[in-house]
Amino acid sequence: MPAVEEYVAAAPEARRAALTRLRELCLAELTGFEEHMAYGMPAYRRTGGEAAEIAWASQKQYVSFYLLRTDVRDAFTERLAAHDMGKACLRFRRVDRIDFDLLRDLLRATAAAPPGPVCA
Repeated sequence: MPAVEEYVAAAPEARRAALTRLRELCLAELTGFEEHMAYGMPAYRRTGGEAAEIAWASQKQYVSFYLLRTDVRDAFTERLAAHDMGKACLRFRRVDRIDFDLLRDLLRATAAAPPGPVCA
């Protein structure tokens, strides 16, 4: 079983469907990216690239979505304002409140952007 599948399988049962949907969304929208594990969570970097631009994780209190491209994050400032957002981490405390439409749009914008720096 690939590492990301193992990660999802090891998550709390109540989160597995949402994590599976998030993974499928990443795989569908991030054309030209490769999936791997980084820092103990699923991450996505451009094929041949070194740095992940997207990552997500099942944390103790929430599901986190890491948007590591500052330029993409800045372009979505208004839509992100209503969410629990750290420097690069969008947090969803309840899986039934994950905004998959927003995440899809963030993934599409990341894939469409030319290669660029990620936040540290």
